Amino acid sequence: MLMSAEQKNMMIDYGKVAVLMGGNSAEREISIETGSAVYEALSRLGIDAHIFDPKYQTLLELVEGGFNHAFIALHGRGGEDGAIQGALQSLGIPYTGTGVLGSALAMDKVRSKQVWKACGLPTPDFIEIQKESDLQSVKTDLGFPVMVKPVNEGSSVGATKVMKYDELEPAWKKAYALDTRVLVEKWIVGKEYTAAVLQDHVLPMIRLETPREFYDYEAKYVENTTKYICPCGLGDAEEKSLAELMMSAFYALGASGWGRVDFIIDAQGQVWLVELNTIPGMTSHSLVPMAAKQAGITFDELVAMIMQTSIHVVSDERVTVP
Repeated sequence: MLMSAEQKNMMIDYGKVAVLMGGNSAEREISIETGSAVYEALSRLGIDAHIFDPKYQTLLELVEGGFNHAFIALHGRGGEDGAIQGALQSLGIPYTGTGVLGSALAMDKVRSKQVWKACGLPTPDFIEIQKESDLQSVKTDLGFPVMVKPVNEGSSVGATKVMKYDELEPAWKKAYALDTRVLVEKWIVGKEYTAAVLQDHVLPMIRLETPREFYDYEAKYVENTTKYICPCGLGDAEEKSLAELMMSAFYALGASGWGRVDFIIDAQGQVWLVELNTIPGMTSHSLVPMAAKQAGITFDELVAMIMQTSIHVVSDERVTVP
């Protein structure tokens, strides 16, 4: 009989665990929700967990406080971009999820798409806009409609769908206010899906439906009109094939442990990779817990399995702690 995630965790002495949450990014409030849910689950699992907010606490306090492991529940810049991963690695504190390189690549939407294209993986055409004079190239190189996004933000913060050239400059300015690098991506008409990855396995996929222009911040965290369809309606063979593609996309960016790959399937059946989230949300609206539930994994079991990924010290390669 296989042991449950909780039973396995009871056999691992994590010592004192810091749940890193909050921080200074534009996704601070969502991170607090994620971190609070994770902290409560870890506590129920009997793990000595403590809330740690880098906005108000210095990393030196992790060392002085005698923390042995870290569960990273930080979203956005400073938490998902390799910065906190590098700091923890330097401090010798094992942490959950993807390492420095994978975190940095996945957070940078331009670099991640460049890697996917180099690996022959399908992702919508795009250009990077760094100054206003580059806007004309969108019209000639991509056409309309397009999606405009800050390169290094998550949760669709600062993202705008643009239907015509006159709408492009305001959308660029909105994104540029958050990041001096802006991604403009060809708009793909199709059904939106997401694939959660947990310990090298793809959980049941979810199809997303929203009456809004796209699956934006409001649709993700505020509105109750978004529909989450799981099972997603794809055949078993197709979902298995897609799972292999999602794992290829995950590994191509150097991700590990857990994460979520978002993708679109257009009317011709072509799959388009949109982005990889290395620290997805764990809130009441979040997709990874929904997918886990469909797979028969409770929220506490999910948190336990993510916690297990911290038994490694993460670098560009995984190295098991002796």
